[in-house]
Amino acid sequence: MSTQAVEIQVMGRILRVNCPTGQEDALREAAKDFDQRLKDLSERTNISNIEQLLMFTGLNICNELHSERKEQQGTDSNLSNRISELAESLDKALQNQPKR
Repeated sequence: MSTQAVEIQVMGRILRVNCPTGQEDALREAAKDFDQRLKDLSERTNISNIEQLLMFTGLNICNELHSERKEQQGTDSNLSNRISELAESLDKALQNQPKR
């Protein structure tokens, strides 16, 4: 897989990051989101130490990701159960059909 160097800006710092070809826009959007989260946290908490901001923002993102994964697992489980119930209903309905 080929990569391409992409410039992003986080906390006023320009970084060159290697990115898989075709994913440049997604990386730029992710960098904008991350930068905005850092700014928002800095404004809400008055934390100016960049290392602390990075750590807390990273933890917040990981917590959101963990919550989303748990929710998705619940959704997947519910969907799987529903599909099983529908398959059982179809089997029963087909078994009760008169043979031709």
